[in-house]
Amino acid sequence: MKTRVRELRTAAQMTQQQLADLVHVSSRTIISIEKGQYSPSLMLAYRMAKVFGVSVEELCCLRENCELEDTV
Repeated sequence: MKTRVRELRTAAQMTQQQLADLVHVSSRTIISIEKGQYSPSLMLAYRMAKVFGVSVEELCCLRENCELEDTV
């Protein structure tokens, strides 16, 4: 699943470890999310969205991901 985590994190000048600490996961989890290898749980997506001041829909590119899924 595509997300805006890397984009938002770098715009906030935050390291992967700093974000991981704020949302109570390992830096490996953040790395996997940014690479599209792992889809965050709803609770994790909510925590990250709160950190960045965006909605879960924006963070997880839900409209875009839904459209991609519909074309497959």
